[in-house]
Amino acid sequence: MASQRDAAKARFDADAADWDTNKKHVESVDKAFEAIKRYVPAFGDGSAKNLDVLEIGCGTGLLSFQLAPHVRSIVGVDTSEGMLDAFNGKIAGLLSPEKANVAAVNVLVQEADDVHVQGAAAALDTRRGGSGHDTPYRFDLIVSHLTLHHIPSMPAIFATLFQCLKPGGRIALTDYEDFGPGAIPFHPKDKREGVERHGIQKEAIETIIDGTGFNEVRAERAFVLRKEVQAEDGKPAREMDFPFLICLGQRS
Repeated sequence: MASQRDAAKARFDADAADWDTNKKHVESVDKAFEAIKRYVPAFGDGSAKNLDVLEIGCGTGLLSFQLAPHVRSIVGVDTSEGMLDAFNGKIAGLLSPEKANVAAVNVLVQEADDVHVQGAAAALDTRRGGSGHDTPYRFDLIVSHLTLHHIPSMPAIFATLFQCLKPGGRIALTDYEDFGPGAIPFHPKDKREGVERHGIQKEAIETIIDGTGFNEVRAERAFVLRKEVQAEDGKPAREMDFPFLICLGQRS
């Protein structure tokens, strides 16, 4: 398990510098952002500015920085130093970085009271004039994009996410769908080490989310990403359509 994580971390560290120049990375995040706005009620009823958000697997911040203008605060977590260097470089490049409502920390979140997450959330609260929270910090919304397929234990991560939420808080997690062997080419051969699964399955993930204790559970097909895949197993290089699911649930 650790070797899989190490392989994924090494890959993302190496890819970080050029991550945002990949048009398909940007396109998939754009589509994920639009899906989150469609499926999370706060973006439709005007209350999104009251949301404190946690992003799991934030990478270079492509999704976090799209969400930031629409929410109160966002803490991103990742285990790739290269990705987080890029994220923090974006914060430093803001006109007033000391007023940013985003922060990123290097941690594999395994408990809601993780000191790194708590510290980042408290710092953002203080930055906007709050007290820094005397009690453990919890979130209104947790998002992720293309992260679930890298996580070894799905029941464990959903149990952690549940504990990270305030009562009434929601998850909105996007990842590509496992539709059988055809989903494998989503990753080129040289990037498959560190991939725990080739996408996520609708029924399986709904069962896990429901079993964790979430309400309003569903996984819906949110968008399709068309991308070129490598020649493999006698098939030429070609474009393929990869469906993406958005996984939803609410803590009561």
